[in-house]
Amino acid sequence: MSDESDDVMGVLKDRIEERFQMTLPALRRAVAAAPHASAEAVEAVRWYGLLTTAQEALQRAEDALVTVLMAEPGGELDDPAMEVAHRVNAAVDLRDGRAMVLRFLLDPDAPGKHGPGAWRGSTPAPRRGPAPNTTVPARPAVPVSEVRGVSR
Repeated sequence: MSDESDDVMGVLKDRIEERFQMTLPALRRAVAAAPHASAEAVEAVRWYGLLTTAQEALQRAEDALVTVLMAEPGGELDDPAMEVAHRVNAAVDLRDGRAMVLRFLLDPDAPGKHGPGAWRGSTPAPRRGPAPNTTVPARPAVPVSEVRGVSR
């Protein structure tokens, strides 16, 4: 299992280094020194850190599952073993979700990154005419019946 995780982490590390033309440690130092210089670099470093944390949690969960499986040789898993297996599945989902976000951030041609779209922060569509009046019309100060000369 660690070969696959090394591949995921290695591929994304390589893509970050290729995208920003510097090693990941150098990019981390640059982001720490000037966090407002590049929002893209800050997000890439942040999500790679989150991915690393998720990968470490996955490795701990897998180690715990191996320990449980080695302690109970047999065909059926009891509830505690199933709970550990579910933790492994949740850790895989978390790691994979963070990897997907990082891949999106690194892909300049990802959907929603060009032109107006449904993504938050996208460019709003141009207005076609003046905005409609949304205020309530003012009420006359004098009752209408007095204006017309009719009194009740």
